[in-house]
Amino acid sequence: MKVLIVEDEKPAADKLIRNLQRIDSSAVILAVLDSVEKTVAWLRKQQPDLIFLDIHLSDGLSFQVFEQLHAEGIERINTPIIFTTAYDEYAIKAFQLNSIDYLLKPIGRRELESSLEKYRRVLQKPASVSQDMKSLLESLQQPRYRKRFMVSYGQRMKSVHADDIAYFYAHEKMVFMLTFEGHQFVIDQSIGELDEALDPEYFFRINRKFIVHVDAIEQMHAYSKSRVKLDLKPKNQLEAVVSVDRSPDFKAWLDR
Repeated sequence: MKVLIVEDEKPAADKLIRNLQRIDSSAVILAVLDSVEKTVAWLRKQQPDLIFLDIHLSDGLSFQVFEQLHAEGIERINTPIIFTTAYDEYAIKAFQLNSIDYLLKPIGRRELESSLEKYRRVLQKPASVSQDMKSLLESLQQPRYRKRFMVSYGQRMKSVHADDIAYFYAHEKMVFMLTFEGHQFVIDQSIGELDEALDPEYFFRINRKFIVHVDAIEQMHAYSKSRVKLDLKPKNQLEAVVSVDRSPDFKAWLDR
């Protein structure tokens, strides 16, 4: 299996290579490329057995690779592709190409093994993955919410599962994440963006500054103007008060 990896984040590429070699020691990494331009130039001359293709590259979206090759009169390559990305907004477009799977970062070893198994089935019997692709497409068309958040602390990085997050809050033009264990991290997303990304089954935006997990609510108190004041765990120095316009929906959310 001769593999081309297109990934502009070196740690992600290195991890993918390590896991590939652990799963299949015979896999040969032909090249690791980090841009649309380099990938187009490489594919003009060579064709691997399998491509791992990140969607967001240093100089644009990887779909541009195929657009440029087509513009040069080079028809769509027949190599199977496994797309990798931190977001799932391009899933449908990915499956219009030669995609056999679509992996959301951070990519776990089990997910990678499953994708390679699909690749092997494609080699043996191309039609055998059609049902898998249909099921995956159907699931991608349903609402999908963030399960993990990559955070930095000092020179290190880690992935925090959504189930471990007590709440998010905005303070002094910054947005913070606080875990149930009391660890705090700065998040490079707005409260509005987080509100759209989080599963409403467990998270609720109580006002302009707070999004809380249902299990982070320790006590509730009646407040002025029919509002509700929350005692959160872990505690926060800022008041967490459900706004007037959100109070009816908040009570209905808790009363499911």
